[in-house]
Amino acid sequence: MTSRGFFAQRYALMGWKYADAKPRQAIRVNTANAKELEVLKRLEARGIELEKIPFLENGYWVRKAKVSVGATTEYLLGLYSIQEAAAQIPVTLFTDLKDKLVLDACAAPGGKTVQLADLMRNTGMIVALDIEKGRLAALANQLERCRVQNTVVYQLDARRASKLSLRFDRVLLDVPCSGNFATDREWFHRRTLEDVERNAELQREILAEAVRVLKDDGELVYSTCSLEPEEDELNIDWAAKTLEVEPVKIDCFGGIGLTDVFGKKLNCLVANCRRIWPEQTQGFFVCKLRKRV
Repeated sequence: MTSRGFFAQRYALMGWKYADAKPRQAIRVNTANAKELEVLKRLEARGIELEKIPFLENGYWVRKAKVSVGATTEYLLGLYSIQEAAAQIPVTLFTDLKDKLVLDACAAPGGKTVQLADLMRNTGMIVALDIEKGRLAALANQLERCRVQNTVVYQLDARRASKLSLRFDRVLLDVPCSGNFATDREWFHRRTLEDVERNAELQREILAEAVRVLKDDGELVYSTCSLEPEEDELNIDWAAKTLEVEPVKIDCFGGIGLTDVFGKKLNCLVANCRRIWPEQTQGFFVCKLRKRV
């Protein structure tokens, strides 16, 4: 069996029939820097035709563009960010971000960090981490371009976040993952189940450390762009069993999390997660966790 056939068979067992997918380019207006209607009018005048994304407040699909959306004056001024539709969801799941202490544990290249700052209106503080020095340049560039003022950046492995000696009100874990075929045409040729399992182990280590630095009344959002249950529902099931956290209900686009994976019964609360198959978006998994009372 080919690699494509192997993974397609797994998706079928999870209730989705494999089909090629090409995500639509999307942007998000940074409303802390400009009024949304003003940005839309300016882009329309440049020949950029947008379509409102129905499940996002400030997100738009790019229908047509006479110029690159990454080369406009408005982009360089930080009036909007180029950010895939599903990737805009995790940050919106936090409640009451104003004046909070927030950890963005795997921050580069910075799209979600900027989105956090935008929703926080540059109040409070974001601590943004990334393990690779080379990726910090991209992160810093994003923050500067979008005029983010409330963020400090550290080169630090998220598995060592306790070294900061801080406890956070909110933690965003957009963890390193295996990705999926919708955004990588060579994905089936490059990925194996061993890769997935190795990434899942790393994600559990990051997740465990994130829970350690989360305040008792805090919120943690976990997300991946992987379709593999080892990195998604199975990790959340593990967290619910071992880390004294539980998935809570969220209101967002996507189907419920799987509670039966290849015959293995999971914690019923994993249904509170959202699995987004790659049709309108790139494919995504997201879950919000709170410490068990």
